[in-house]
Amino acid sequence: MARRALKLASWTSAALAASGFCLYSNKYLDPSDFGAVRVGRAVATTAVISYDYLTSLRSVPYGSEEYLQLRSKIQDLFVSFDDTPLGAASLAQVHKAVLRDGRTVAVKVQHPKVQAQSSKDILLMEVLVLAVKQLFPEFEFMWLVDEAKKNLPLELDFLNEGRNAEKVAQMLKHFDFLKVPRIYWELSTKRVLLMEFLDGGQVNDRDYMERNKIDVNEISRHLGKMYSEMIFVNGFVHCDPHPGNVLVRKRPDTGKAEIVLLDHGLYQVLTDEFRLDYCHLWQSLIWTDMEKVKKYSQRLGAGELYPLFACMLTARSWDSVNKGIGQASVTATEDTEIRNNAATYLPQISQLLNHVPRQMLLIFKTNDLLRGIEVALGTRARASSFLSMSRCCIRALAAHKKKNTCSFFRRTQISFREAFSLWQINLHELILCVKELRLATWVLALLRRLLPTSY
Repeated sequence: MARRALKLASWTSAALAASGFCLYSNKYLDPSDFGAVRVGRAVATTAVISYDYLTSLRSVPYGSEEYLQLRSKIQDLFVSFDDTPLGAASLAQVHKAVLRDGRTVAVKVQHPKVQAQSSKDILLMEVLVLAVKQLFPEFEFMWLVDEAKKNLPLELDFLNEGRNAEKVAQMLKHFDFLKVPRIYWELSTKRVLLMEFLDGGQVNDRDYMERNKIDVNEISRHLGKMYSEMIFVNGFVHCDPHPGNVLVRKRPDTGKAEIVLLDHGLYQVLTDEFRLDYCHLWQSLIWTDMEKVKKYSQRLGAGELYPLFACMLTARSWDSVNKGIGQASVTATEDTEIRNNAATYLPQISQLLNHVPRQMLLIFKTNDLLRGIEVALGTRARASSFLSMSRCCIRALAAHKKKNTCSFFRRTQISFREAFSLWQINLHELILCVKELRLATWVLALLRRLLPTSY
């Protein structure tokens, strides 16, 4: 316990307090390590760092009660069962097995004693955060403890994870590029989850995609569509899209690229008020309506720190936000500027995170992980991703307006405006494609002139 407390203390202290000082000493840091972080990540992901370690009991002996019971019935349940786990995470590990009826399954087994230790570790975390508060009064991080208390019990219940998986699969069934593992309820408990076994390469593995002839731009577009639908339309958001939970593969039947979404333990349910304000904010950011950026940032709790809030959401500089986040890609100069300014704004970031709705905290984490994937794939800040977000915002706002009117004429009017707005986006996207094609043709012609025709 003392050893774990020491490690947790060091992680929490480093994340909460020392992150600013580390940012000043850039000689220890590779800029690419903070590429997706930009303004505010050092503090915005403090909850993730502390929470992940909080639930990481790696020194606990292998095997839980349910797992041992399952192991004793191996001959009855399985034709084969791999003792070596496919992967081990903070709460559980996953084994591949084959059922008697021939189905290949993934068996997720919770680490032993996680349930018993969780309350003690949350208490320890609360003490450490209070200690940091005494040392650095300008930092407010009790929301860390509040989020851990709320989310940890949900993640410890694998039946809840199974329900989340089925819910998101139903919500996004119109996406033929998405696959969510089927849950086998008859063999699942709160601490053992059996599901359909699905393989593939991690979403950030460009080499895997090249070997399997999977278009990285297509995968990035699919990922953007999927998460835009979750956030803006459904308000039910998978909040742990790290590469180990997002696989890509060719569909066995059609050969088309497919995204496999795993680990459904942590979801954020957005209220309609939050979701619609967030829609308006992103619409304003995409179309550079700075008055509405200020209005909806303040509605989401940013107050006078709305420029910082906009920078944290977009991972862009305030200058880029004012010019239009879809107008130009991120440059190395902008990366350096944001990283160098991050430490300066740590107290303001702390204040901001303490005032935004709690729903925003996991959205920050989700956005950051998605940007990390885009950076790995080399597809970050493409105009097409912003257009996909805008489409979802238009649809979500129109659906809300139609839901709240009984007038047939008014509903028809809203539908017409929705269709017209979507047509405008399609036209804009077509113009961008033509421009890119012309640019590519021009570059190709230039290369032909510059390069020798024979050797």
